[in-house]
Amino acid sequence: MARVPRGEARARLIEAARALVRHKGFAATSVDDLCAAAGVTKGAFFHHFPSKEALGVALIEDWTETTGAMFAAHAYNSLPDPLDRVLAYLDLRRQLLEMPIPEFSCVAGTTVQEAYESSPPIRAAAAASIRSGVDHVRAHLAAALAAHPVAGVTAESLGRMVQVAVQGGIVLAKALDDPAPAREAFDHLERYLRLLFGRPA
Repeated sequence: MARVPRGEARARLIEAARALVRHKGFAATSVDDLCAAAGVTKGAFFHHFPSKEALGVALIEDWTETTGAMFAAHAYNSLPDPLDRVLAYLDLRRQLLEMPIPEFSCVAGTTVQEAYESSPPIRAAAAASIRSGVDHVRAHLAAALAAHPVAGVTAESLGRMVQVAVQGGIVLAKALDDPAPAREAFDHLERYLRLLFGRPA
């Protein structure tokens, strides 16, 4: 095996893990699989990660940083109306569904479904990742509710509902091998938000 340039092995392992976990799942992805896909030795793996669990935590943390930056940089964040920002976020989520199912699946959601009980560190990393998704839309929802208050509704609860639609839609898409249920979840969520805020379609 050709020697990987210094400093690249860790990034290659995380990149390989992202692809393998989304296609095979965390449990079914072995250290040997990761090393082969990354083009590194087992020695290089254990130099960077003391265990597969440690790699799983690093993978989720990298996923959180990467996806957080992607959503934060999107043009919809500059729309003047906060509800328009949330609706544009849902549009982006629909666009992502055009990709193959593994490519729009969530690394944090996929991994925590397998390891939530067996690995508290992975569960904590996934919780932080999903929390970051809630926080992204919560800020826009808070602004929308400040402009148009709705009794008994909080930005926090709405933000969690958005994540339920995201994660639940992905699970159904995987179970049925069809992205249609995820798209339907976003469509229903948009209808609900429009009704809640009195915004006609």
